[in-house]
Amino acid sequence: MFLDPAIRDWVLFPITVIMVLVGVFRHQLTILMTGEPPKPDIKDIRQGKALMRGQLLAQNNSYITAPAFVERKKYLCEAYEEGKYLKNKATKDQSAANLMADPKNMEVMMDGMKKQMMGIVPQTLIMGWIQFFFSGFILIKLPFPLGVRFKQMLQSGIMTPNMDVRWVSSLSWYFINLFGLRGVFSLILGGENSADGTRDMTAMSTMGAMGQQAGQPQDYNKQFLSMKDTLSIVYHEWDLENVEQRVFVKYGKQARIFKSSRR
Repeated sequence: MFLDPAIRDWVLFPITVIMVLVGVFRHQLTILMTGEPPKPDIKDIRQGKALMRGQLLAQNNSYITAPAFVERKKYLCEAYEEGKYLKNKATKDQSAANLMADPKNMEVMMDGMKKQMMGIVPQTLIMGWIQFFFSGFILIKLPFPLGVRFKQMLQSGIMTPNMDVRWVSSLSWYFINLFGLRGVFSLILGGENSADGTRDMTAMSTMGAMGQQAGQPQDYNKQFLSMKDTLSIVYHEWDLENVEQRVFVKYGKQARIFKSSRR
């Protein structure tokens, strides 16, 4: 089977070029709509660091002695219970609805939704454009052999069971560009860009779950109480307990020590 060279000039290259241009445009538009990220509040940083401190104590408790662990656990559990590290102690028992009513939290949520929409809408339009105009097109033949398992991935939208696996359909070429242009966008726009297609796929998978949207405010009071319960049930065992005896036994020095002590 041979391909018309016009397919390369009018379908293959335009799909790639349009996806690159749309990615660059979307990155610039995202910067224009969201602006500079707000500077974090010192109290917000304090909340996060306090929660991280409890996590580190629970994970690395074997590196300190039992009395030191008990003192730290007691202090953190009391602080979590009293809401010592909360940004606003007066609203310690506020619900999630009250958290979302905070203007700052609402602004963060809106920025997250804007970024999701800026990723989902362009990719949806490009996919619809390819399916409408180039449905069933064969664009390119890969120069290396592939197994049969790649057939469904490379020939999406084409029901031809006898076709060679190396032929790539228009829809599969779209997905290849979607995941393969990350390096191009990183080279053009830098590492932290908004044109990455993999982030769009993640946003699409979580768009229906309202509780998992980006930018949703966190209820630190519940997280502190949960960390308090975690610390209360942590089993502590010091790694350096009887370390001298273990070293002597490991290197075969225990018998000599006992003989010298008897003399």
